[in-house]
Amino acid sequence: MDELTIPPALGTPGWPDFVAATAVRNAVETEGYDTTELNFSAEEVLPIWLNQAHEPMRLFAARVDGAVVARAVYETLLDPNVPFAWLTVQVLPEFRRRGLGTALADRLESLARDEHRHTQVTYAVSREGPGDRLPSPTGFGSVPLANPEVRFLLRRGYALEQVERGSRLALPVDVTDLARLLVDCAPVAGTDYSLQFWSGPTPSRWLRDMALLHTRMSTDAPTAGLEEPEDVYTIERLQTVENLAATGPRTILTAVVVHAPTGRLAGFTQLSVPTEVDRPVAQEDTLVLREHRGHRLGMLLKIANLQQLARLHPGHPSVITFNAEENRHMLDVNEAIGFGPIGYEGAWKRIEK
Repeated sequence: MDELTIPPALGTPGWPDFVAATAVRNAVETEGYDTTELNFSAEEVLPIWLNQAHEPMRLFAARVDGAVVARAVYETLLDPNVPFAWLTVQVLPEFRRRGLGTALADRLESLARDEHRHTQVTYAVSREGPGDRLPSPTGFGSVPLANPEVRFLLRRGYALEQVERGSRLALPVDVTDLARLLVDCAPVAGTDYSLQFWSGPTPSRWLRDMALLHTRMSTDAPTAGLEEPEDVYTIERLQTVENLAATGPRTILTAVVVHAPTGRLAGFTQLSVPTEVDRPVAQEDTLVLREHRGHRLGMLLKIANLQQLARLHPGHPSVITFNAEENRHMLDVNEAIGFGPIGYEGAWKRIEK
């Protein structure tokens, strides 16, 4: 087992191992959701890994005969006083039951212990399976109790806190249906709210508001018993994220809603569009600030950005999104648009005493 060097660019030292670790991630996601639509290339994920100044991440790998067959990710916040660490362990299906997952989990948990990150969170996909279920304490969703990842996490002292649903929208969406939904939203939104759009980095006039919206994603979105801490975005952090994203092959489409009486942004949604037209689009964050909810702005934003996608980047087969099972409002929005479930993952937490 070794820690991998994050390559500063394509083809630089560490690149082959980074590609191999990304392939492990894709294989595990493909097995869990029974689709390749959640796959990302190493070129697409590299910008995320290069933002170490704001989002510290470490990457570990386990090898068999020199080949990377498992990976582990250790994530924290910059503030050393925040007791949270986010852990991910993924092992190729054909190399499981050899102790590789246990060794990688031990390594991550040891790191968290050394850094006094005593609250550890992990997200694990759970395929459908027979037998008894482990219900989420939110009252929404469950995972099969006999699944190997469920037994593994329970043995290590993790508790299921939330179930997340992965959903897929087949494209193209009927333009008449979208227009009808948009018309239905307009009277509820009223004249106090208007839409704006952009592709790529945030225009300078909206940097402050977008930094606030990204911060509020960590406090306003449902996190159940995870009780994850506030993750503050400054303007400088937002610009770093967006500048790094611009070096990758994907395009970010943003729709925002402006509150006319204050001139401030009340919500946003983003789509991440791959270069290849035969690959799915990823639905990234969507948020309406709590103080502006009740005006159907979430529906307004989602539909408007899908229309922007159809105008600027037609031809993609689908959009993939994730939501907490208890986030019934956003699931209602997605289902009305045409999203259907493709799989589920558990959000797990353990607190070391």
